Amino acid sequence: MFALERQKKIMAILISEGAVSVNRLSTELSVTEETVRRDLEKLEKQGSLKRTHGGAVPVDENTYEASLEKRKATNIEAKQKIAKIAAREIKEGDTIFLDASTTTFFMAKEIKSMRNITVITNSLRVIVELDASEHIKVISVGGVLSNNQSFVGTLAENSIAENYVASKVFFSSKGITAEVGILESNEQECGIKKKMLKNSKHKYYLCDKSKMGGVGFVKLAQLDEIDCLITDAQPDEDLKAKFEEFEVKVICE
Repeated sequence: MFALERQKKIMAILISEGAVSVNRLSTELSVTEETVRRDLEKLEKQGSLKRTHGGAVPVDENTYEASLEKRKATNIEAKQKIAKIAAREIKEGDTIFLDASTTTFFMAKEIKSMRNITVITNSLRVIVELDASEHIKVISVGGVLSNNQSFVGTLAENSIAENYVASKVFFSSKGITAEVGILESNEQECGIKKKMLKNSKHKYYLCDKSKMGGVGFVKLAQLDEIDCLITDAQPDEDLKAKFEEFEVKVICE
């Protein structure tokens, strides 16, 4: 396959899926990862894409940050399964952070009947879902309402950093790799999650199998910053070795 043909294939995958990893391209195109990196470098210089840790995304963030409705409809069964498992980690008396991911929205559905817990969130959907739960205290961090139906920005970040701490945080992201760690593709959401992580005692990362090996251009966290991975599929050998090294608990049912 000639270089031009490879690069057209790379762009077709990128447009279709919104992000692509070097490892996957190497396998699909039957070339070395170094060849893929040279192709990505050339395409970036042409303004066709933006290289990331371990892969690439389109230049315009709006073309790869999936819409709310699209994300809600993606991997629903896996996210619901992960949400059920995560809900079992919540105990009476807990104060928890929930980010604005689809999986934590499903978590909100699972915990509606719980008693004596406090939920701090930037997700409007979580707030609405828990509105009628008499025995759950819900705190909104405020800020600017995004098209993700989440509160973001400096006001929201400062609200978390200066006012709230939690026993546990439950969060998701764009992807995770053994080489780089946990990645995001939305800088505003990433800022919120970083504040939640910093102010939480126990950190739970919710990750369906589609996110393993996924890429993003914003670094959210190192693998040794989380305490537990809740997933629907066993990590690959590289990720598994890292989790064992950092003593990260993996829950996969």
